[in-house]
Amino acid sequence: MTFDQYVVGDAIVSDASIVNRWDSIVVIELRNIVLECVASCLQARWPSGRIAAFASVIDWMASISDDDAGDVLIMLGIGGRRASDDVVMNAMSQLREAAPGCRIVLMGDEEDAPQILEALDLGARGYVPTSASLSVAVEAMKLVGVGGTYIPASSLTSSRKLICEGSQANPLAMAGRFTARQAAVVDALRQGKANKIIAYELNMRESTVKVHVRNIMRKLKAKNRTEVAFMTSAQHPSAAPC
Repeated sequence: MTFDQYVVGDAIVSDASIVNRWDSIVVIELRNIVLECVASCLQARWPSGRIAAFASVIDWMASISDDDAGDVLIMLGIGGRRASDDVVMNAMSQLREAAPGCRIVLMGDEEDAPQILEALDLGARGYVPTSASLSVAVEAMKLVGVGGTYIPASSLTSSRKLICEGSQANPLAMAGRFTARQAAVVDALRQGKANKIIAYELNMRESTVKVHVRNIMRKLKAKNRTEVAFMTSAQHPSAAPC
């Protein structure tokens, strides 16, 4: 594989423009051996890039200036945590606050479809499982650098099944406006349910519900939960709120 090629699942696409933009790559990983290995591999395969390695988000934030917070690719290692874990969500919030234009790729031990979907719902531009090869991790970062989103090929089959099942059960998801999980949250909002109840019924953390609500409001350009209920009921009158 040549330097100007990157992988999308099992496909290979060529684009040399990656060298000219998004050449600042930050790797954040608590485990030192993983951190050094990934950073070294990225530098070897991406010789024009500026690779920086940090053990925590706080360490990186302490090292940056305004000039460093522009077009930066960040690979955030989350180990065995779920993407919806409070620690992960807080880390992503800190990264976006410090560098609003950054593109974040999560690297974790889990690779099931819900994990991938949660990562994308939180705004990650890709998810690299630690079962993948280092070369795949490099190519995933290149893909995100040119504006793409990386999803492991192994998760596509299971995620398609999850999305199809959710779409069949929910007209909001079928319309393509929301993911199946977001559509389930919308349904609950239209019924006037509190975040704590939604979290219990959908088997997710309350903090994850809050993230979904924010993303839903952003998509609809709604100012509050009441507007979400009204706007989604207007779009789907057959599913009016109770």
